[in-house]
Amino acid sequence: MAVGFFAVFDDIAALLDDAAAMSKIAAKKTAGILGDDLAVNAQKASGFATSRELPVLWAITKGSFRNKFIILPIAFLLSAFAPWSIVPILMLGGIYLAYEGAEKIFDYFVVHEQIKQESVAKLSEEEILEIEKTKIKSAIVTDFILSIEIIIIALGTVLDKSLLVQIIVVSFVAIIATIGVYGVVALLVRMDDFGFKLIQIAKDENNFLKKSGELLVRALPKVIRFLTVIGTLAMILVAGGIFTHNIHQIHEVLSGLPNILIDLCTGLLIGTVAVLVHSLFTRLLKRT
Repeated sequence: MAVGFFAVFDDIAALLDDAAAMSKIAAKKTAGILGDDLAVNAQKASGFATSRELPVLWAITKGSFRNKFIILPIAFLLSAFAPWSIVPILMLGGIYLAYEGAEKIFDYFVVHEQIKQESVAKLSEEEILEIEKTKIKSAIVTDFILSIEIIIIALGTVLDKSLLVQIIVVSFVAIIATIGVYGVVALLVRMDDFGFKLIQIAKDENNFLKKSGELLVRALPKVIRFLTVIGTLAMILVAGGIFTHNIHQIHEVLSGLPNILIDLCTGLLIGTVAVLVHSLFTRLLKRT
């Protein structure tokens, strides 16, 4: 009886060791997409009033956890019963990401001046909250697409393992990814508050603390602008990468270019087509 009891412990220990080893491999495989996820979500979480930054970020984080809880069981079921459906789902997500990236570029160059002329002061509190809700929904939808890719990549590293190991490893990577990404984003969006605290503590006595605080306050707008650009490029690159990794003919057509340029060109082309189709469809709906 005792032997059987300890044998169960040995099996559990072996399972946990296997899951830990595979979790490290899966984390390395998803590192690239996590970097893109960070850039995209930092860009999505910026642009709000200071008092609303953390509440908005918490709303997006909760939405991200809900996304993971929806995607994980579906991913395990698809892996077991319909593995052929994973690539088409990824491509649909890629079209959405490419559309979002291309639309941001289009909005900047075409309607940027019009937006600059609008006064935020004219908006009522209800209108500001409605815009905030729209941005949160957009961020959660984008997170959903990126979460699918993270989970599918992590799942691909453990397909030859038992279902229990798959569940442990992929769930671990998904949860840690959410905590890590949104934890870093929270630190970024509160960087100016930390700078102001340093300035208050320093007063005129500690020159180093005061300069550090002023540097953080001045750096935040530049960091946000930088992350906005990187986030937009990340969406286009991720979208392009989904297509180039699954449609090998694209590499044959653009064989003379580096991989990153192939992904960028593919994502831009798909995004531009998606924006044009959406614009045409919207106009047709308005006419009818």
